Amino acid sequence: MTNYYGFYTLLIREIWRFLKVAVQTILTPVITVLLYLLIFSSVISNSRQMLPGVGYLTFLIPGLIVMAMLQNAFANSSSSLFQSRLNGNVIFVLLAPISDFEIYAAFVGAAVFRGILVGAGVWLAACGFTFVPIKHPLSALVFAVLSSSSLGALGLVSAIIADKWDHISAFQNFVIVPFSFLSGVFFSIKDLPLFWEKASHFNPFFYFVDGFRYSCLGISEISVTTSLIVSFLFFLLSSFWALWLLLRGYNLRN
Repeated sequence: MTNYYGFYTLLIREIWRFLKVAVQTILTPVITVLLYLLIFSSVISNSRQMLPGVGYLTFLIPGLIVMAMLQNAFANSSSSLFQSRLNGNVIFVLLAPISDFEIYAAFVGAAVFRGILVGAGVWLAACGFTFVPIKHPLSALVFAVLSSSSLGALGLVSAIIADKWDHISAFQNFVIVPFSFLSGVFFSIKDLPLFWEKASHFNPFFYFVDGFRYSCLGISEISVTTSLIVSFLFFLLSSFWALWLLLRGYNLRN
């Protein structure tokens, strides 16, 4: 039987945890993205078209939104669970009458909420540079949820596997950030050499970015159906990994 009250309580706790330091968790990522926009708007002319009829800044902003959502969703779940492990208070979550799936859903749900808040903040701030429409709002929401929940699940994985903060940082610096930067945020993969263009199709973050960019602009580099399928499969894979570790109690119950 699902313990809805327990799930809701843990979810609200996780949401309030990052809202209490909103300057750090919401405002700072938005300012970071604004710095990217300031730099790129200064050195690259918006008349340059990455896709037919799409100026560079208009092309860039959806990618930056997704990149911000990915990185902040990962940071939210990984920092919260790992801090609980270090403090020893994760035992109170494990002893509560809630299932492993409910624990997973609460942490990932909070990561999605933070990711979408940051993404919305980036979009609003970026409109000061150039207005980016959202032509397919439902599709944009689907890709926002899939990308944030996938990285929220990966955040749980890293928090469970890690033995110290350096391991969390390594996962973020050597996996999340490179995959984000090489996902077509700043460029069209068609401008890459053939080898790297083909390699980009093995980067799951590329499908998040391209699908969300289609949702905003109505133009994409590959089929939006392909992006949706790959994004959903990656969400299932990362969620299965996180749930498997929770069910085993790896590094949590020993």
